[in-house]
This record gives sequence, structure tokens and C-alpha cells, in this order.
Amino acid sequence: MTFRRIRVRRALGTAAVLSALLAPAAAAVQPSPAATARTVQEPAPEPAWEGEGLTLDSEENAAVDAYLDRAAEAERRISPQLLRVAELTAAELVGFDNRLKTEGSLKRKVATWLDESPEKSVDDVLGEINDSVRYTLQWEDEGYTEGVADAADLLSAWRNAPVRWSNTWGSTGRYQAVNSTWREPAAGHPYEVQFHTPASRAAATLTHPLYEEERLPSTSPERAAELREQQALIFGAVPVPEGAERLAAPGVSSPATRPVPMPVG
Repeated sequence: MTFRRIRVRRALGTAAVLSALLAPAAAAVQPSPAATARTVQEPAPEPAWEGEGLTLDSEENAAVDAYLDRAAEAERRISPQLLRVAELTAAELVGFDNRLKTEGSLKRKVATWLDESPEKSVDDVLGEINDSVRYTLQWEDEGYTEGVADAADLLSAWRNAPVRWSNTWGSTGRYQAVNSTWREPAAGHPYEVQFHTPASRAAATLTHPLYEEERLPSTSPERAAELREQQALIFGAVPVPEGAERLAAPGVSSPATRPVPMPVG
């Protein structure tokens, strides 16, 4: 073997060794298929629910669905009490068939609040919902004040906790009624009870579209002022039942002045 061939073989051997040594390093700097795929921006996931330009992602939608299930369970415990209250106080239970907020309505409300308050979680928003179950009790003017007081006393005696009590009777140019929020005793689910007269409920129904238009971002300040004036005129025409402006929420454990009938169901 000549000296030249020995040098060539040695050179080839050295190249092979260098190639073997450098191969892992070269492989290390090569992007992996997964990394290459990540450089392409993935599309945003499809919303789990959408309506009227509003959306909920899968986690938010699942949370609202679970809340709706809890509301339906609570309604089965609450409704017998409200039916009994209406019977004992000679009230009309208005709109009873609509006592459960619909899925679409609740999801629109939650999605709207999340859109307006992006710093809040879906659980934060659901914690502020008080009308997933709702009722309206109505009396004629002459029986209203006593009826509301008796109804509230009954709910309290049955261990429903008053959470919110808004009495706007006698407020100039404003909604006229008592709106209340309660928590049922079994699981603490909140529900709403509105106490109306026929005139106050008619005014609330008549002014609702005016109120909704007033809230729209597209409504001009001049139009909003006009809408508020129209609402004030309608509410101003509602007679105030005697003593209604003094109605207050009962204490959770206020003693009954007479034996309290138990709810049925």
C-alpha cells in the first residue's frame, strides 16, 4: 500500500469520526415536527354557544348548563311554597308558566355580562344571577300591603332567607313595586319574587321596551332623555296602595304572630 493511499484512508476515517460526532448536534438544532407545527398559528376554537353576536366557550357553556340544572332542581322545591303563599294571601301568581329562565335567555345574560366585565369569570357572573327562578305575586290595591307583608312573613317562616328587598313605591317617576331576592333553605339557590298590583305590573310591561331602547349604545342622549320622560309619565300614573312605601323585608327568624301554615309539597 502506498503512502498516498494510507493518507486517503486516514482522511476518510477522520471524516467519518467527525460526522458521527457532529450528527447529534446537528439533530439537536433541527426543529421537531411538533415545533414546526406550532409555528403555524392554530385557529381559535369554535364557541360552544353563540347568539345575537355573543358567545360562550366550552367551559363557560358547561358552567351555565350546570347552573340551569341546579335552578330546575331548586324550582321543584320553591314552587310549592309560592303556590301555597298565593293561596293563603289571596294573591294571583302571575306568569307561573315562565317561572324558569330559559336557556337562551340565561346564556345571553351571562355572555353579555362577561363581555362587559372581561375581568370576571363565569362563576363570578353566575354568582350574581338572582332570577333563574322567578315569580310574580299580584293583589288589588286594597289588599296589596297586607298581602305583601303576609307573603314575606310566610317565606321567611319557611326558612327562605331574604337577600335583597327593593321597595320603590312612591319614588317619583320610577318603577313602582317591591322586588325581592330570596335563598331557598335546601341548597341556597337564589330566586326572585316581584310583588305587584295590576296597575304597577301593566306599567312595568308597557315601559320595558322603552327601557331596553334607552340602554342601547346607539340611542342618542336626546332620545334617551325622551324615553326616560315617557317612562316617568307611565309610572307616575300608577296608584300607590296605602302603606306600600313602608313595606320592609322581614327578618330571617322573625317570630310569627299566629300559627304559620306549612307549605305543601
